[in-house]
Amino acid sequence: MPYRNDLQCTKSPRVPTTGRLLPGLLAMLLLAGIQQAVQAADASAERSPNIVVIFIDDMAYADIGPFGATGYSTPHLDQMAKEGAKFTDFVVSSAVCSASRSALLTGCYHRRIGFAGALGPSANHGISDDEVTLAELCKQKGYATACFGKWHLGHHPRFLPTSHGFDEYFGLPYSNDMWPYHPTAKFPPLPLIEGVKVINSNVTGADQEQLTTQYTEKAVDFIHRHKDQPFLLYLPHSMVHVPLYVSDKFKGKSERGLFGDVVMEVDWSVGQVMDALKKNGIDDQTLVIFTSDNGPWLSYGDHAGSSGPLREGKGTEFEGGIREPTLMRWPGKIPAGLFCDELASTIDILPTVAKLIGAQLPDHKIDGKDIRPLMFGKKDAVSPHAAFYCYYSGGELQAVRDRQWKLFFPHRYRTLNGRPGGTGGTPVNYDHTMTGLELYDLKNDVGETRNVADEHPEIVKRLQQAAEAARAELGDKLTGQKGAGVRPAGQMQPDDVRLKW
Repeated sequence: MPYRNDLQCTKSPRVPTTGRLLPGLLAMLLLAGIQQAVQAADASAERSPNIVVIFIDDMAYADIGPFGATGYSTPHLDQMAKEGAKFTDFVVSSAVCSASRSALLTGCYHRRIGFAGALGPSANHGISDDEVTLAELCKQKGYATACFGKWHLGHHPRFLPTSHGFDEYFGLPYSNDMWPYHPTAKFPPLPLIEGVKVINSNVTGADQEQLTTQYTEKAVDFIHRHKDQPFLLYLPHSMVHVPLYVSDKFKGKSERGLFGDVVMEVDWSVGQVMDALKKNGIDDQTLVIFTSDNGPWLSYGDHAGSSGPLREGKGTEFEGGIREPTLMRWPGKIPAGLFCDELASTIDILPTVAKLIGAQLPDHKIDGKDIRPLMFGKKDAVSPHAAFYCYYSGGELQAVRDRQWKLFFPHRYRTLNGRPGGTGGTPVNYDHTMTGLELYDLKNDVGETRNVADEHPEIVKRLQQAAEAARAELGDKLTGQKGAGVRPAGQMQPDDVRLKW
């Protein structure tokens, strides 16, 4: 009921009798009730949105139904696409695990914050205390925060989620293949962590079969417990990274073998999260983002996904390595069935959430942009990125792109050269070759098949100038330049507690 300014309490010039006092008290109580109802309605209307980020590991561009997957069904993701937005040019900072995750959670190019590659069990570094994570941003506004899944930003306690803004954590500290059963490398036993404590010091294959279910159950329980306050739920699944494992619920369910079974279980997980939001009456108060950290590990063949029309996969800065299948849903805010082909990135999530919830951005420089106009389908909205920098291989600036054009600089990269990948979880070896100075028109050649550098010298020059700005700020291993804007990753100190298992 709307508040009426004409409802006034009048003061009697005389002390009323008991009989006259009662109607006055009733009027005051009525007014107080109206005011409380209005305040409650306003509070409900003004409640900051819940944020759910579902981050898949090694999922390729064409691995879900809305992006052309075949051989298995993804009904919950199909429904999410129908009810929300499909982003067809959504990229990550780098085509590998830790680098990509560091960028998502800080709104920065991984290069800026001292990250490269994939951290392993012997790493003595991780995310710096000086960085502001998405969770810490949300804590400014009183959010409950949780991370259930793969972390991969440092495994010692000072680097774990609960030291960087998350109230709760359950999951693997790094990739699920960093264990004694890796087909080509040696690793110690794989730990499962809750908070900062190891609760399983030797994760087995049978344990991995339950990971997707466990992460999902934790997520659903968190939603139930925090339905009455705003929350951030970060759900970075260990799948579909090799080795592939799936619960009995989905074994043998797809036409694509184990890989298809695993994707179907991830889709089930999305459905469970959506159902929890609806059952708790907070569906229209929640922004859900679904995306991946990098493209497919193609050398694993039938245990890897498909880049579809895109070139190459994980471990390269071609579109198959960095362009991810991305969906966003927020009923009443994001138009149903929205299609966005403008350049956006995981680094944009943090600054966009900051705008949505009224949080203050970090004092230090970040690289992401506010993409609300794209999310909400604003007419004529275009990418906020005049240039996007593609760093890989320990700090090589391998390419620069914008919303249409992508310029590669000469560098060595890995490829199967058309050969099939491995079978049954055993990879084949990559070949290595070189790119030249190559320009691609991504709006008309998303597969990066035709070098048009000679036809567009003005575009080459413009992107080269953008690259020079990147090198001055973030450096470039290819040219030997140091970047003035690079901040160090966190480093273990002698007195720091180490994770032991």
